[in-house]
Amino acid sequence: MAEVSPPWSKQGPASYFPPIEKKYGKSIAEWQQIIASCGKTKHMEIVGFLKAEHGLGHGHANALVAWTLAGNIAKPE
Repeated sequence: MAEVSPPWSKQGPASYFPPIEKKYGKSIAEWQQIIASCGKTKHMEIVGFLKAEHGLGHGHANALVAWTLAGNIAKPE
C-alpha cells in the first residue's frame, strides 16, 4: 500500500481530506483506524457506519472509504 503524507492531492478523494480533518477533528490516519476496526468490509456499509456513528456527511465518508479501500495509508501524525 502506498503511504501518503500531507499536503493531500487536489484531485480525487484526498482533496476532501483537509476539510474532513478540520471539521471532525481527527487525522486521516485516525479515520483509517476507525474504518479498519468497524467490522465492515463493503464500501457502502462502511460509509453508512461513518455517517451513523460519527456524523460524517456522505461525501466525506465516501472519500475516506474509497481512498482507504484503494489501499492507501495515511501517515499517523
